[in-house]
Order: sequence, then structure tokens, then C-alpha cells
Amino acid sequence: MIAGYVQCGKPKEATNLFLEMEKVGLKPNEVTVVAVLAACADLGDLYLGRRIHEYSSRSGFGKDVRVSNTLIDMYVKCGCLEDAQEVFHEMEERTVVSWSAMIQGLAIHGKAEEALRLFSEMIRAGVKPNWVTFLGLLHACSHMGLIDEGRNFFAGMTRDYGIVPRIEHYGCMVDLLSRAGLLQDAHEFIKNMPIKPNGVVWGALLGGCKVHKNIALAEEAIRHLSELDPLNDGYYVVLSNIYAQAERWEDTAQVRKLMRDRGVKKTPGWSSITVDGICHEFVAGDESHPQALEIFQTWGKLLEKMKLRGYVPNTSVVLLDMEEAEKVKFVYRHSEKLALVFGLMTTAAGTPIHIRKNLRVCEDCHEAFKLISAIVNREIVVRDRNRFHCFKDGSCSCRDYW
Repeated sequence: MIAGYVQCGKPKEATNLFLEMEKVGLKPNEVTVVAVLAACADLGDLYLGRRIHEYSSRSGFGKDVRVSNTLIDMYVKCGCLEDAQEVFHEMEERTVVSWSAMIQGLAIHGKAEEALRLFSEMIRAGVKPNWVTFLGLLHACSHMGLIDEGRNFFAGMTRDYGIVPRIEHYGCMVDLLSRAGLLQDAHEFIKNMPIKPNGVVWGALLGGCKVHKNIALAEEAIRHLSELDPLNDGYYVVLSNIYAQAERWEDTAQVRKLMRDRGVKKTPGWSSITVDGICHEFVAGDESHPQALEIFQTWGKLLEKMKLRGYVPNTSVVLLDMEEAEKVKFVYRHSEKLALVFGLMTTAAGTPIHIRKNLRVCEDCHEAFKLISAIVNREIVVRDRNRFHCFKDGSCSCRDYW
């Protein structure tokens, strides 16, 4: 049942059932441990994940390859890359899954060079890569703008290992080219694909159009997306934001009208942080939390220190036609900022803070978190929709390329 919940995309129900199992006195075996760790990975529940890891070690499951592989995945997805690496290095036996999980982990944490080095080590160890391995390598190249390396890996899949690229690999290549600003190359790549591009492929191009402000290609991507994935709110929101950045407010309103006409609702943004095993969730401007007043007061004090270091709110991220003062207020109360302040209030000085966000972190929060990491001398790890951002000593692991 626990594994079934995980496979059906219901990790919370899986962990709840596991806790129920514990209450009735049943001890988990290796199969249970693997399933619960997978749920912890999906939820970003580091607290329970660590507890399961400790139990596994005590129970002698440490040498089980499946348990170790799932531990790597759990720590990677909970933002604890060093813990994942420790599990990996302690493994007596490694499979292609072990290597691929670690390569993917390094990729989404902005460690592209390390991911590529690990792949070379994997080949030297005589382990044959599979399609998942190359997905991790292409992610690494995409997240760091390694265009030539990405093209070489994509070509080498078939040439060197006889692996036929899947739609996911094509999506990675379009993402790589689009992020780097090679939008025409990305468009040509899509047109020349031997398989029909899906929503993820066109969505990758659309994302690049937002970053590099290309309205014409964005409209081309949306034409395809409205047929392939007409109820996905994210694509409409991106196009609306592209128009708003160009101050084409009538077009922005038209996109919102189209969403209403099609019954598409915008997914509300939220950020969460787990403290002492309890998950606290915030939305922008959230005043519902029991400690909301204290959170706003603490943010005000922190803001004074940030301004002394040159912080100026980036209101361009507020893509609404409103007064500047209102935009500033809106930016100050983004969900990830509220989650961070709550974390600073409720965790011991010097301990890392882990935040999950269901959407892409905005440019203002990104700059603010870099400053805050230096002011409070804390490591701040944010898992957003695309990747991990590790803020430390005033800089981010993504090197401002995301």
C-alpha cells in the first residue's frame, strides 16, 4: 500500500500510512524502507528521511543496493548533496542506477563539472550508461550553459552506446539551447526532430523566450502548446509575463481572458519549510500563520540590514499594472521570503535552512537570499520547480544562470 501510494503520486498518504504502521508495532523491511524513502524524496521530508536512514543502518540494510540508491535520491531531492555523496562513496557495490542518481543530483545542484567528472569515472569503472545517465548529463549541461558538451553527449548516446534518444533527451537539448539564448537553433532543432515534439519540448522553448524576451517565437510555441496541453496554466502564465515585461498590457489581459474562457486556473505559488517534523506552508502575502506578525516584524529588521548592503527591490518581477509602492509591498511578501524568515526564527543559529517552492524562484528573491545568506551566516537551500539553489556567503550555486 505504501509503495502503491508513492507510484500513484500520493507521497503524503504513503508517509501517513508508514507512521500508522509504526504505531501498531510492525517493523519495516527493506521493501518498506525503499518505498518510504521515495515518498520522503517527493515530499522533501528530510526529517523522516534521516530517521529512516538511521533505522536502516541499525537494521543492517546499509548494504542493500536498492536502499542506498533510494537514499541517494532522497538526499538529493531534500537538498543534502553532501549526504547523498557520502552514501554513494560508502557503497560497496554500485549499479548504473547508483551512478546515474548521483550524476543527476550533481546536475540539479549546479555541479555540472563534477557530474561530468563522475561520468568519466563511471566509464573507467566499466559501467555502461543508460538513457537515464544521459538525461542527468544533459541536465548538467543545460543548468550551466555547457552547449558544446551537451551537443557531444547527445550525439554520443547513439554513436557510442547505441541508445536511441527519447523525448526527454530532446526536451533537454531544447532547454539547453533556449536558456543559452540560441532560440533560432532551438526552433530548428524542434522542426528537425524525428519524433513529434510534446508539450515539454515546446515549453522549454517558451521558457527561453521569456528569459531572452522573444515575443514572436513565444507566440509560435504557444500555438503548439494550446493544442498539445491546452489546460496547463504554466504556459499561459509565461506568455502573459512575456507580454507584461514588454508592457503590452492589452495582450496580457487577452491571455488572461483566454484562460478564463478555457476554464484554466493559475496554480497558486507556495513555499514550505519543515521545522521539527512539522511542515509550514506559505503563500504570497500570507497573514494566516499563527506567527505572521512576528514574521513581518523580523523581516522588517532584516530588510534594514539588507538595504545597508545595497539591496533595492526588483519590482520588475511584479508583472501587474499597479503603483510602484504596491509592487514593492508585493515583492516583500513573496512566499519564499516568509518561509525563510520563519526558518530563521525557529531554527538554531548556523544550521542550514531548506525551503521548497512549487514555482520558479523569482529574480528578486534570488538576489535577496544571496544577501541574507551572508548577513545571517547561514546556508539556504531552495528547491524550486526546476532545480536547487544553494545560497552561501552571498552567492548561489547556480551562478545566476537559471
